[in-house]
Amino acid sequence: MLLLLQKGPLSSDTVIGQGNTSAWKMCGLDRKTSLCIVFDMAKKDAPDAIGQSQNNLFYFQFLTYYQHHDGQMRLRSTTISRRWVAGSGSVQELITGFDQEAAAAVMARLVSFKMEAEVDFDPVRWLDRALISLCSKFGDYQKEAPSSFSLSPRLSIFPQFIFNLRRSQFIQVFNNSPDETAYFRMMLNRENVANAVVMIQPSLISYSFQSGPEPVLLDVSAIAGDRILLLDSYFTVVIFHGITIAQWRKAGYQHQEGHEVFAQLLQAPQEEADSIIKERFPVPRLVVCDQYGSQARFLLAKLNPSVTYDSDTPPPPGGDMIFTDDASFQVFMEHLQRLAVQ
Repeated sequence: MLLLLQKGPLSSDTVIGQGNTSAWKMCGLDRKTSLCIVFDMAKKDAPDAIGQSQNNLFYFQFLTYYQHHDGQMRLRSTTISRRWVAGSGSVQELITGFDQEAAAAVMARLVSFKMEAEVDFDPVRWLDRALISLCSKFGDYQKEAPSSFSLSPRLSIFPQFIFNLRRSQFIQVFNNSPDETAYFRMMLNRENVANAVVMIQPSLISYSFQSGPEPVLLDVSAIAGDRILLLDSYFTVVIFHGITIAQWRKAGYQHQEGHEVFAQLLQAPQEEADSIIKERFPVPRLVVCDQYGSQARFLLAKLNPSVTYDSDTPPPPGGDMIFTDDASFQVFMEHLQRLAVQ
């Protein structure tokens, strides 16, 4: 995206991303293009300047001038309305209108842009400060009492998104080539919120004899010997077989009479992975691996390290641990609560 440097009377002096203008130019635009535009009050003493009406609604209008595939130049006008919240006593109204998935996608785009545009930028520290500020402003707590801290359901998953964003390929660029990192960020900047959330916090589905496909926590505790896990991190789809399932598969039980249920169990995550790959472009990488195998790292790298080599309690039989010094989500939340209530 290129800046056209057309600064109008409503352009904010606070630049976020590629700002300080009211017009941008793009090389291409399609049905999957998703843009993020951040608005701020240009004139705090003149709310009418940004279209505030008597019913607490304000309006934005986008003018898109583009060339259609038949060669014809077209101008499309799009007008949207949003609700206006003013005054210091409107915190609950702000919380009601908060979209934590969209906020996570915005934070991921913004921190990726800052990593490329600003020298000596510390993305983890910047994300932590932003999260602490949000929790301190909108959390419910007693001062200096971390145990009293709680968040509204409209905000409760946002810290988890930030925790996984800190560990994602957008922030942790080590072990990725510059081309790979550029590709990851390019896809983040063009995909919609739902796909961006999968990039930040992958989905994890469990398959077992006891139950059908069911979502499970993105945690190392989800690993079990008699389970198959399907991880979708947008760029990679992982089919992970527990140690017991892997041993039965290698023994060929799925081809023997009387083990049709086991054969169906092996086939179910494969069919789901095929459907994900078929509808996504560019095509994600498919990794089929077994517990304790070398390719299992594609799953373990995305899981919350609630059980590590340094944990007081070992994993249950058939479970697994992660060899890392990274803090778990529980430790992350304990620090967040302590800092937010100060």
